Amino acid sequence: MNSQTHATTAMSEDELLALGTRAFQGLGLPQADAADVAKVLVLADLFGLSTHGLSRIESYGDRLKVRGINPTAQVTVNAVASAVRLVDGDNGVGPLVGMHALRAAMEAAKACGVGVAFARGSNHFGPISPYSLMAAEAGFASIIGSNATTTIAPWGGSDARLGNSPIGFGVPNPGGQPFLLDMAMSVVARAKIRNALKQGVAIPDTWATDKDGRATTDPKAALDGFLLPVGGHKGYGLALMVDLFAGLLSNAAYLTHVKSWVDAPDEPQNLGHFFILIDTSVLGSTAWLTDRMNDFAAILHGSPAVDGDKPVIVPGEIELEKLARHRADGFVPDPAVLAQLRECAALAG
Repeated sequence: MNSQTHATTAMSEDELLALGTRAFQGLGLPQADAADVAKVLVLADLFGLSTHGLSRIESYGDRLKVRGINPTAQVTVNAVASAVRLVDGDNGVGPLVGMHALRAAMEAAKACGVGVAFARGSNHFGPISPYSLMAAEAGFASIIGSNATTTIAPWGGSDARLGNSPIGFGVPNPGGQPFLLDMAMSVVARAKIRNALKQGVAIPDTWATDKDGRATTDPKAALDGFLLPVGGHKGYGLALMVDLFAGLLSNAAYLTHVKSWVDAPDEPQNLGHFFILIDTSVLGSTAWLTDRMNDFAAILHGSPAVDGDKPVIVPGEIELEKLARHRADGFVPDPAVLAQLRECAALAG
């Protein structure tokens, strides 16, 4: 999006949800499904994760228009065991499938103490932290992951064979801020490299390689090459683990079987996700969990900072502070994103 465009007026969360819902209705989704999608993307924006927020109306919309994504997906949930649910997304919009899987895992965890949902037939489902927050607010600790289009070479390999599969962890705190860790397996997401290309700026040479495996500062060469995994061979192993759970065990596509939404926008990707939830109420009271979570954070915050201007933080604090600020003061969407949302919303009639 053009960063030079004049800023728009701040919008409330309710206004963003209403506009996002109408926009996806304009792209053919039923109202309830569109609301599910908007919920995840708006939370991403309020967290400050705008590369995965309502700006996704562009990429999701392009694929909806060519029926690469099914706008009227009939998502189904099959209880194959007391604590296990299999979710078939029917090639629906990713956040819609993600919300169905989250609710299915919550239902199973509430009944059994732990619940697992494996989803297939899905697409890009946004960032993980919105799902982790919703789970934490309902009292569930979570491990959530998804596989992705291939953008990373196997460790020591020379072509892309695995995706930048994200994984997230969440632990609730009834009397304070939950722990939220949301990370991809690469040093940065491709969206950051695409943004650098749009802005005409160089990238650090630790982000990606060119198509020949050489480190590069050129975002165009990086997009034609491979992302670098965080932690080298350890990040490679973690990415494989996520794909085994999200893709292989869920009966979705995995590794090179996942189609690229860029190269084949009109074809289903069959992405997979997994949601592992634990009902913390079976472990102890809310007072017990609050005391331990606050003590946990205090131990970390108590470490003297190397840089006095950068105190020690717990994962999720930055995003949750942005969420609180945006809920109080409103969020200013990118003007180009806002225009596209309004254009799609107008199609809803």
